[in-house]
Amino acid sequence: MKIKFWGVRGSIPSPGAGTVRYGGNTTCIEVRPDDQTLIILDAGTGIFPLAQSLFPEFPLQCHILNTHTHWDHIQGLPFFIPFFVPGNQVHIYGAADPISQNGIHEILTTQLQYRFFPIREVELKANVHYQSMIESKQLHIGDATITAIMMNHPVINFGYRIDCQGRSMFFTGDHEPPYNIYDPEDEEYAHYQSIIDDKQQHLMDVIQGVDVMIADSSYTPEEYPAKKGWGHGTFDSCIAMAKKAKVGTLYCTHHEPTRNDDALEKVFSEAMDRNPHQAGDPEYILAREGLEIKW
Repeated sequence: MKIKFWGVRGSIPSPGAGTVRYGGNTTCIEVRPDDQTLIILDAGTGIFPLAQSLFPEFPLQCHILNTHTHWDHIQGLPFFIPFFVPGNQVHIYGAADPISQNGIHEILTTQLQYRFFPIREVELKANVHYQSMIESKQLHIGDATITAIMMNHPVINFGYRIDCQGRSMFFTGDHEPPYNIYDPEDEEYAHYQSIIDDKQQHLMDVIQGVDVMIADSSYTPEEYPAKKGWGHGTFDSCIAMAKKAKVGTLYCTHHEPTRNDDALEKVFSEAMDRNPHQAGDPEYILAREGLEIKW
């Protein structure tokens, strides 16, 4: 299995001299199982440079797994070059909207309206297929088995586990560890806590022992109280999750867009100091654009 990061920033692209080392594009991750099937996790602005690398594979077939429909995870989709070339097959997967009941097709059809973009969906040359995902239902793409699990974010967000030939990875998308909205003295506290505990155990069961976990670690513990409820994790919450799940390596991503590379390395180093490595702990790495993982 091979993984390559094409976008690691959160919320908004942040190009410039201060983000050269880690990159300024928003979330996009290329995954290649053993049979080299192209699986893409999210379509942030990083999908544009990824698309430019794909010309030798045309006509190609690819599969885009959308974690959720917030702008920084879909804004590169209209610029995905394979859409505009006859013979290509593009499959898009993600959650249906429980309010409108609209399927995942809405993320592309809405963007490709004249008021947002000069090219309409009917003008695309590739064959585009949509499939709405259901939690815990497995999807088979080539050699890979994909399992979706609901994460904690202010819109439906699927984390994806990908298994192939005994190797495994998990991507959280955007995720904030759930917390009890009631005070301990409230009647509802115990019941709500039991729901959280069950959900957390289900998450641990899904990700237990994966070789690679890629996780939303946007904030420091000091920053988090002002961001509570925004749907993002901290370095420390991701480290705790990786330890509990006994993963092999944790890649921290969705970097805060106002943090330049020097500041990013500083807060990551401080997180390492707060969480000294013990025997059996995962390895911790800051994700950066262009980083490739092969195993």
